[in-house]
Amino acid sequence: MLDADESPLLTLKMKANDEVLQTPPQLDLWHVYYEPVPEGAINPKLLFEVQNDTVLEGDNYTATLAFENISDYDMDSILVNYSLVTSSNKVINLPSIRLSNLPADSSLIVPVNISTLGYSGSNTLLVDVNPNNDQPEQYHFNNIGQLTFYVNQDNINPVMDVTFDGRRIINGELIGPEPEIIIELTDENKYLLLNDTSNFAVYLTAPGQEEKRVHFGIFSDGSQMEFFEGTLPKNSAKILYRPKLFVDGIYQLRAQANDKSGNLSGSSDYLVTFEIETSASISRLMNYPNPFTTNTQFVFTLTGTRIPDYLQIQIMTITGKVVKEIDLTELGTIRIGNNITDYRWDGTDEFGDRLANGVYLYRVRTNLDGETIEQRKSGADKYFKEGYGKMYLMR
Repeated sequence: MLDADESPLLTLKMKANDEVLQTPPQLDLWHVYYEPVPEGAINPKLLFEVQNDTVLEGDNYTATLAFENISDYDMDSILVNYSLVTSSNKVINLPSIRLSNLPADSSLIVPVNISTLGYSGSNTLLVDVNPNNDQPEQYHFNNIGQLTFYVNQDNINPVMDVTFDGRRIINGELIGPEPEIIIELTDENKYLLLNDTSNFAVYLTAPGQEEKRVHFGIFSDGSQMEFFEGTLPKNSAKILYRPKLFVDGIYQLRAQANDKSGNLSGSSDYLVTFEIETSASISRLMNYPNPFTTNTQFVFTLTGTRIPDYLQIQIMTITGKVVKEIDLTELGTIRIGNNITDYRWDGTDEFGDRLANGVYLYRVRTNLDGETIEQRKSGADKYFKEGYGKMYLMR
């Protein structure tokens, strides 16, 4: 028997109709069969943690909530739906998850881990536990959580850097016909990895031809272009381009790129012209600085497809006595194009003794495939007499 004072919210209604006697039936006993159902609720006092309510676009918005079974009856596996209301009031249904069973008088953690890519601005996340009575429950209003967070739009331009054989070149510079060109793009955003080739475009204009896009891959002429995606923490993607350029003349390279948010690497594309000359030659070799006090380097330009087999710099007194010979292996890295040697002559002779102040002569001897390399005309020719240059040592 149920006492009305003990169960004031329990109401039973009955409608009876007697069309013959016009007398409603009188009940002696009314049996009500009831199978109890559980009741759960989001309980922020038990657990509610938000990592950050403002995040950079591309980062994940994360939070944790507690859902508690506040009844005496067990619940089966818990379904959780997520939906996002964006800054433009568009509703996005996100993937649902199903959690474990929830025994009576226990709780479990409801995770929130939402990608913010494309959701810049103010957003509202709705967390719906046991939606649409996925399993019978007394009430549903206390199963819905609402979280608001802000996504800062990624609007910073990435940075592009282009090198030819490990160095940056200037317009019109002479380079070798088989350069290693590296196009590197670095983005400050640590969440939107540069991992898609569609964010890059490379174009080459050969002498007498129209501009053509260079595609990724290995080609019949031996040229190739590879992509290396960005990795954390630097988030720097790289293109390695190895063209085969055996037609003499002026070339133009153009490159453009953008990050995952569409920010361009600059207000205009990277653009540089360079020259290819396949016949072997060497310009007048000059020392810099000249005069010098402590040390001096050597500057010259090579053309062709290969560096010389043999290159030697002879330094001598004005009487013709050779005091120093510097071989190719000592000069450091030599490339086709403009060179300034790693080697620095310090004004000492073959035995390491310091030479006296004054004027010294020098000349260069070269050989490639058994023949002397042709002299390339340059503005420095006027400083040489019968192949000899002058340097000044002033301590």
